[in-house]
Amino acid sequence: MAAALIDLRVENDVARVTLNRPEVRNAFNEALIAQLTAWAEQAAAERRLRAAVLQGAGPVFCAGADLEWMSRMVGYSQEENIRDATAAASMFEALDALPFPLVARVHGAALGGGAGLAAVCDIVVAADDAIFGFTEVKLGILPAVISPFVVAKIGAAAARELFLTGRRFAAEHARHIGLVHTVVATSVLDDAIERVLADLAGSSPAAMAEAKALIAQVAGQRPRDVRTLTAETIARQRVSRDGQEGMSAFLKKQKPPWRS
Repeated sequence: MAAALIDLRVENDVARVTLNRPEVRNAFNEALIAQLTAWAEQAAAERRLRAAVLQGAGPVFCAGADLEWMSRMVGYSQEENIRDATAAASMFEALDALPFPLVARVHGAALGGGAGLAAVCDIVVAADDAIFGFTEVKLGILPAVISPFVVAKIGAAAARELFLTGRRFAAEHARHIGLVHTVVATSVLDDAIERVLADLAGSSPAAMAEAKALIAQVAGQRPRDVRTLTAETIARQRVSRDGQEGMSAFLKKQKPPWRS
């Protein structure tokens, strides 16, 4: 049986998913990718969680690709590279498709695929001394697998500069371009995460799942082209259990059932 490379703890319907390879700065290899994919697919199917926090053990969030893994890539054939990259793409897609909020707790560094992890998270809280970078071009490769999620998050203009230079950048710049939402001192990073979770606890789990799905469907679309979709979506949610109970509780100045 493969060693557990992620540590999973669930409390109060919130999962704490910790990349647990601190000896290699939580870098990716095939096993970590497979385990993170399996967790995301299982969590999505069960739909028991209100939210999840993705974090890294040790001094770094995620340093990208493992050196040993990269050394094997050098000898891969085209077909082997396609299989390898497809597995990584499947992991990012599974994380992106989670029906509940995924919150990133970023400290130390998020480089390459680690920065890609930040891009697929719904809410990203970073320590003010964290470093980010899409550094692949420095190695003669490129951030292809993560590019759909990164470009959706930061836009083509920022991606052009950062993908082509491969430069590392500070948490505040990551916030400026939309990769990160909140930057705080390392000493209060966990407090900031708890505030985010408290905000999420006040939201309907069903409505959050629908909101995530809606964002993916309307992004980049013209309003008139998604008019039917948006009208049908809000109508469906209004007559749903959470919609009925939430609006009723608001009108009665009561707490909705998911906050009781």
